[in-house]
Amino acid sequence: MGITIIGSGYVGTTTGFCFASRGLKVNIVEKNDNIVRNLQNGVSSIFEPFLDELIRAATEASRVRFFSDCAGAVDDADLVFLTVGTPTDEVDGSADLSALWQAVREMAPHLRSGAVIVVKSTVPVGTNRSVAELLRELRPDLDFSVASNPEFLREGSAVRDFFHADRVVCGVSDQRARDRLLEAYRPIIRAPTRLVFTTPESAELSKYASNAFLAMKVSFINEIADLCERAGADVGHVAKIIGMDQRIGGEFLAAGPGYGGSCFPKDTLALASAAGRLNTSVRLVEAVIDVNTRRKSQLASRVMKAIANGGSPKTVAVLGIAFKANTDDIRDAPSLDLIPHLQAAGCGVHAHDPVCRAKAEPRLPGAVWFDDPVEAVRGADAAVILTDWDVYRQLDLRSLAAALGGRQLFDFRNIIDPTAAAAAGLTLHAIGRGSSEPPARLETWSPDESPTAEPVRFARQRSALAADELRNGVGE
Repeated sequence: MGITIIGSGYVGTTTGFCFASRGLKVNIVEKNDNIVRNLQNGVSSIFEPFLDELIRAATEASRVRFFSDCAGAVDDADLVFLTVGTPTDEVDGSADLSALWQAVREMAPHLRSGAVIVVKSTVPVGTNRSVAELLRELRPDLDFSVASNPEFLREGSAVRDFFHADRVVCGVSDQRARDRLLEAYRPIIRAPTRLVFTTPESAELSKYASNAFLAMKVSFINEIADLCERAGADVGHVAKIIGMDQRIGGEFLAAGPGYGGSCFPKDTLALASAAGRLNTSVRLVEAVIDVNTRRKSQLASRVMKAIANGGSPKTVAVLGIAFKANTDDIRDAPSLDLIPHLQAAGCGVHAHDPVCRAKAEPRLPGAVWFDDPVEAVRGADAAVILTDWDVYRQLDLRSLAAALGGRQLFDFRNIIDPTAAAAAGLTLHAIGRGSSEPPARLETWSPDESPTAEPVRFARQRSALAADELRNGVGE
């Protein structure tokens, strides 16, 4: 089977080299010479764990070829994956599909009969049908299929997600597209992953709906964190308790500075824009966008309020610029909002991130960069942890306290142990805790943990009870 990837950004690079690692021949179309040169040398243009190893193995095995345009790259392809960027339109928040339409026009003259074009880029509902209409207009002689195959890769764990996905969604309109995608994914799918076939419209919308729901969980727990601080509760305990409900789940319930990155901000805006075009509304999603937008300025205000005494110019050290750990992605990162707010209030800013300095430094004029986190906080009035990198979890807090002039540490990821911080002489400001005292320990107990329990019998009883509730419509 021949596979062509058009666009070697985050999704295209991961998809192409993961397929190649399973023995498939892959053509990659990429116009940026620097990206191609790096890939040919076994180096990705993005920071993603395990991806460089896959790239080196695939290039050494000659499973991947690179093209600067579609001529020669799609002529013999059975599957052509469109993985170009669909950024947010700054005017109305919709998805900008200009790169997608350009790719379709460029590949159309070179497609062979029987090709399946797979839209893997995140696109509004109805885009697959529009792609098919444009191809019919450009190539009325061509026999082809169009399918939707949205990606659900998390930055920082994209390789793992590709091989161990919760589900692989395929929106198809004919048997050929279904069979071709099944053939491509068959060597990759392992239980419990499911290959899900649905309509193109349902597949397109599932991507936006999934990300909007996860973004909603993030904004929800951040608002609950604010409530916890007023009420004297601990958001960590609250999040664990509600996450124990299997209908809710514990993922994406970590209070923090708000969501960022390449997906949630873009996809929530695009979903709201699409709803408007269809003369409906997604008011809950619109509220999520608003909560997340206000989050950064609120946290900046917390810092300013804590260090306002004295009236002299203040310096704040910001540790963590990427929007999350294990990636160098700074798109819509909380740091890009919080740091300008601090600077506008007259603060000097020291910055540190273990990976993304090259990308972030041009976006944050005036920030002074350091290669070591302890040096970054030296002499500062306060330090703010914005990204949950392991290097910050492992900080020597006594060394940090000795360097930090003001002793004020804002842990906006709740990764610092409060007892250790207090022992080091730091004043710790965490998220969603109503007291500066070390939090109480969350304890759990179940009959299976009792020395006299009969775990198998209790498990059987619970299963039987659950089955009865389902049959009787109880517990929904």
